[in-house]
Amino acid sequence: MDLTQKKCAPCEAGTPPLEESKINELLKEIHAWKLKDRHLYKKLKFKDFVDAIKFVNSLAEIAESEGHHPDFSVHYNIVEVEIWTHAINGLSENDFILASRIDALIKKIN
Repeated sequence: MDLTQKKCAPCEAGTPPLEESKINELLKEIHAWKLKDRHLYKKLKFKDFVDAIKFVNSLAEIAESEGHHPDFSVHYNIVEVEIWTHAINGLSENDFILASRIDALIKKIN
């Protein structure tokens, strides 16, 4: 399954989060993401603050185009990204789609 070819779909409250078996299957499709408190998590290191902010700005464009917004923090040249579906307080396929798009962005800028 190529997650980068999919689009995020609106997720309504009341939709159940993905089951653990589906999460484990989808984790194989994204590079170096981990589970942290039932969220997808990735820590990225850049050359400097400017490169980290350029990445965040590009990430924001992708997130806005998908209508699915991650949480992130910047610590000089480190960017930490957490993704989960707030409406269901868990993981949905949208989270993995966004993670795959972020991975594609990382490949593009490296």
